[in-house]
Amino acid sequence: MRTRDITAIGFTAFALFLGAGNLIFPPLLAQQAGQHWLTAMSGFLLSAVGLPALTLCVLGRLPSVAALTDALPHWLRNGFWLLVFATLGPAFVLPRAVTVAYEMGLAPFIDTDALLPFSIAFCGLSLLLALKPGKLVDIIGKFMTPALILMLATLVIAAILSPQGAPQAAIERYQSGALVNGLLEGYMTLDAIAAVAFGWVIVHAIKQRGVNDRREIRRYSDAVAGIYVVLMATCYLAMGYLGATASDIAPQAANGGYILTQYAATVLGPVGQALLGAITLTACLTTIVGLTNANAEYYQNNHGVAFPRCAALVLLLTALVSNVGLEQLIRFSLPLILTLCPIAIALVLAAGLSLNRHRQLYLLVVTMSLFGCIDALAVLELVPASLHQSLSLWLPLYPQHLSWLLPCLLLLGALAIARHRQQSLCTQV
Repeated sequence: MRTRDITAIGFTAFALFLGAGNLIFPPLLAQQAGQHWLTAMSGFLLSAVGLPALTLCVLGRLPSVAALTDALPHWLRNGFWLLVFATLGPAFVLPRAVTVAYEMGLAPFIDTDALLPFSIAFCGLSLLLALKPGKLVDIIGKFMTPALILMLATLVIAAILSPQGAPQAAIERYQSGALVNGLLEGYMTLDAIAAVAFGWVIVHAIKQRGVNDRREIRRYSDAVAGIYVVLMATCYLAMGYLGATASDIAPQAANGGYILTQYAATVLGPVGQALLGAITLTACLTTIVGLTNANAEYYQNNHGVAFPRCAALVLLLTALVSNVGLEQLIRFSLPLILTLCPIAIALVLAAGLSLNRHRQLYLLVVTMSLFGCIDALAVLELVPASLHQSLSLWLPLYPQHLSWLLPCLLLLGALAIARHRQQSLCTQV
């Protein structure tokens, strides 16, 4: 495969992950971390960029993305993927992307409520792009992503030449634990589970270039992951710099979107506001197209649903949910996606360690489901006060909503040791 093609797929991976939510996390984190913003951003990059990159590398080593769950029982395998694509599709992520695109990309420039026509038009444009899966890399990787990078670079360069303040004193939780808290914030982007869905798109794009040898697919997947890491880490650091140097124009901001809006308006005026709107619209559009493509790929390959029909249905539901009941749906979907995320990470780690036996994965999924549910209930503040106090004392990382991590690592270690011993006995026999 030519270098130009590899670069285009890497650019596509970057654009798929870079939704508007990814733009607004780092500015707020960096402002709150103050003088420790680089340390906090280092932790953020480890989880927000490192986990998705690891997932892409592992998926490139499997016969297919679906092989991640092949050893699970049929009902559990199908249930996992259906829940993943539902939450990353019309039940949560896609409607949120549409509403964020509207609120940051169009609403500031109009006086009326135009969410309904906007969602219809935006989903219609997304459908036109998604219906050309063979040209997805050309459209996003060769055209839309370079334009997105150019717009981001314009905003960042303007901010570097005209900083609007200096890093201030860190808030309490970043004064002594900047790295750990940055790590936790990166995990909460939930891009680790998005990487499982985007893996369908990336691996398919590599195979479309005529690459069928598994060693070659693995090599190109690693290269794509490397390009993604460089671009996404650079983008996150740039957005973090904007947040850390916005103390004069957006002190004690409530969210990163406000910081970016104030920065763009102050440094570049109306042009900056239009530029930020264009960045938001482009970032959301590429994410929506990528997730729609991943949904359609999955249902076509595993359930025989025609690609165009599935893509159209996904975006129709997305347009509807964007306008009715989104807050209630988010309340329902958030605990689900917080439960699925540790399961997805555990499956990726198990695949990386070649732990692919039925009983091993079944035990892993059940364990991660249990602890993932505990973390999800804690985030929603639904754990009874007495139980919450006990879990805070006795369950490691429970206050950080990472109670699944230690059991996951211990279980993976035990399974890896057991497999190694079994292999040694077989060799001796």
